[in-house]
Amino acid sequence: MLIETLKSLFTRDLNKLKLEIESYQDESKIWAIDKNISNSAGNLCLHLIGNINTYIGAQLGKTGYIRNRPLEFSLKDIPKSELIHKIEQTIAMVNTVFDSLTEADLEAIYPEIVFEKEMTTGYFLVHLSTHLAYHLGQINYHRRFI
Repeated sequence: MLIETLKSLFTRDLNKLKLEIESYQDESKIWAIDKNISNSAGNLCLHLIGNINTYIGAQLGKTGYIRNRPLEFSLKDIPKSELIHKIEQTIAMVNTVFDSLTEADLEAIYPEIVFEKEMTTGYFLVHLSTHLAYHLGQINYHRRFI
């Protein structure tokens, strides 16, 4: 049951991420920052894509994805269409990986130490879902503020 719940939440929120990026009328605003906002929506989007492709794709799905976290925050002016394509690829990957997981996989220790201690895969996936929701809220605020 938790697998289907997580799959549903990731799919829902990644689709909301896609909608947020699509909703920027002026594409340049995706990359805007100001004195009170240090991360643009574009960089937060890249960060979420990198995070999910690393911890779900590479670790659990063995996709071969290699993360370059510094670029998630330094790249600029990637076309909106490319961001949307990356989100769509991430949605497809998440669904493929979750379709392959079992309840036993969720109870197993996550294959990488992330927070300096072992945790179950299920626990870490719940964390990743809340991380996605947190940054999704920031992007929504950014879009409305900028």
